[in-house]
Amino acid sequence: MAASDLPKATRGDDERIVIETDCFTAEVWPNGYVSGVKANTFVDKKTGARDNSFGLDIVDFLLEPDDGKRKPNYHYGDLYHGNIPKRYVEQPQICTQAKHLDAEVMVGADFVAVRQGWQWKEAAEGYKPGSTWEQTLVFPMGSRHFLSADRVTSVNDVGELFLRIDLPGHLKHQRGDTFEEIYLSYEGHIPASGFFDDFPPDGRHLYQRGKGALPPRMIRARKTTAKGNPWLAGMTLDPAIVSEAWCHQRGYVCFIQEIGRLPVKAGDSFSAAYVIGYFDSLKAMETAYDRYRGFTSLAATQDYWLLSEGVLLKEAEGRYRIAPQGQWPAPKPWRLVAHGKGEATVNGQRIAIDGERVVEVPWAEQ
Repeated sequence: MAASDLPKATRGDDERIVIETDCFTAEVWPNGYVSGVKANTFVDKKTGARDNSFGLDIVDFLLEPDDGKRKPNYHYGDLYHGNIPKRYVEQPQICTQAKHLDAEVMVGADFVAVRQGWQWKEAAEGYKPGSTWEQTLVFPMGSRHFLSADRVTSVNDVGELFLRIDLPGHLKHQRGDTFEEIYLSYEGHIPASGFFDDFPPDGRHLYQRGKGALPPRMIRARKTTAKGNPWLAGMTLDPAIVSEAWCHQRGYVCFIQEIGRLPVKAGDSFSAAYVIGYFDSLKAMETAYDRYRGFTSLAATQDYWLLSEGVLLKEAEGRYRIAPQGQWPAPKPWRLVAHGKGEATVNGQRIAIDGERVVEVPWAEQ
């Protein structure tokens, strides 16, 4: 397809959203196994690489640490979960159990955006169901990667609430046939041979916030066996929002990541933003990362997209408010990336958008 006809988004069978830019193709499926980018549909035009995953930025459920004082409701102590005590707060698992997500598609001048969300239906004893998850994905022209963000708004008071996702996504392989190595910014390089045999998440390569220094970047990537050996990376733009990250073998390489683990009151939100895509080198990953380092929330219209610190909440058409992450303290002022063409008001400040710019917006009383 000619570049002048792109970007493009069409609806295919079963409402699937088929996206094409000048650099890649991808699909988002609102039915069946849902959330994120559909498994094996993220294709790099430069090399022909595919994700070889169960999907990218796939979403599960809400959890909290297990304090040992209540009846257990989460299984652990095996190869799949390790000996890491936790408790479910709200379920079910979105990717396998939601079955259908309402998805909105927006095609801009140089990007495609998709917004989808869901509300949890079940809650553990002492909590009520009804917390919401919203995901925004932005697929830009001119890049082999896309932006994504997950936001949770809680209906409960929770001391340490976190969301489990897969990032970039689990890696399917047979004794390393689809990748050469894995790179974890908090640990280093690990050869494919390190994932021939199963081991639990706390056996090797476990990241837990607070155990050691906070890494300057949160990058989790695998070097593929496609032409030119491109890397497929999932990069969380604020390392501080990641509470735990797994990279273990359980028939596939499991890339579970947990975000948040922060105090929330009913009505509070927290969010994380990521860059996910193909890169020729670690240096290229770091350059893309540093462009948006520290941002955590994403919103989009047909005319523009916004990437902010804190939690970006839409109040009305063209009007937004940035809130703190749960009960964490917030910076003053907030930073915001505005891309596209149009006008938005954020925390009462009018922002004229023409191209891409970073602006500061004032603190807004909650």
